[in-house]
Amino acid sequence: MCRMNCFKTFTRRYDTSYVKQIEKRDSVLTSKQQIERLLRPGASYFNLNPFEVLQIDPEATDDELKKRFRALSILVHPDKNQDDQIRAQKSFEAVDKAYKLLLEPEQRKRALDVVHAGQEYVEHNVKEKKKQLKKDGKPLDVEEDDPEMFKQAVYKQTMKLFAELEIKRKEREAKDMHERKRAREEEIETAEKAKRDREWQKNFEETRDGRVDSWRSFQAKGKKSKEKKNRSFLKPPKVKMEQRE
Repeated sequence: MCRMNCFKTFTRRYDTSYVKQIEKRDSVLTSKQQIERLLRPGASYFNLNPFEVLQIDPEATDDELKKRFRALSILVHPDKNQDDQIRAQKSFEAVDKAYKLLLEPEQRKRALDVVHAGQEYVEHNVKEKKKQLKKDGKPLDVEEDDPEMFKQAVYKQTMKLFAELEIKRKEREAKDMHERKRAREEEIETAEKAKRDREWQKNFEETRDGRVDSWRSFQAKGKKSKEKKNRSFLKPPKVKMEQRE
């Protein structure tokens, strides 16, 4: 309920005519200008917001979304920009990715939640500022009272939230990749150990006869040596002949 009320407040400030004015201005950008916009410094950051990529109101209908995608994709399509095909391809991919994301209901809801959260944050921040001004006995005027400044504040906060989500996503991805790598290394080590054990067992079996023969030979030698010693021990001593005078 709070989210909806905050969003309605935002809509009242950032009225429909103003939104339409911006959309009309952006829609007449040339192919070159759109490519520059989509590939400008920090684009990987700005393009996390699919609504920003397509330059469409978050509450736009599916028909408006499709219409905007067709118009924008034609402008940046590589076939329409033969002199700048590589950059045009990258721009088209950004537009296509944003469009496909917003076509997926669950993904669109998540993106819309981020936009709403950004608006709620700015609304709350404005209230806190006014509360402090009132406490200090000062006029309750803040820069966000200007619709353009309020829009910019929401824009910045929304971009920040999208960026934070992307950072968390990459951290989870890196963690998952590390876990998969560790599990794979353990799997390989287990397989190699099993292989070594099998080879050892195989060699043990193949050399069993040789070991048995060697042991028997050793025993036989030991027996003969013992018998020889015993014979030497039992041999009567030589009798020394007594000499007569």
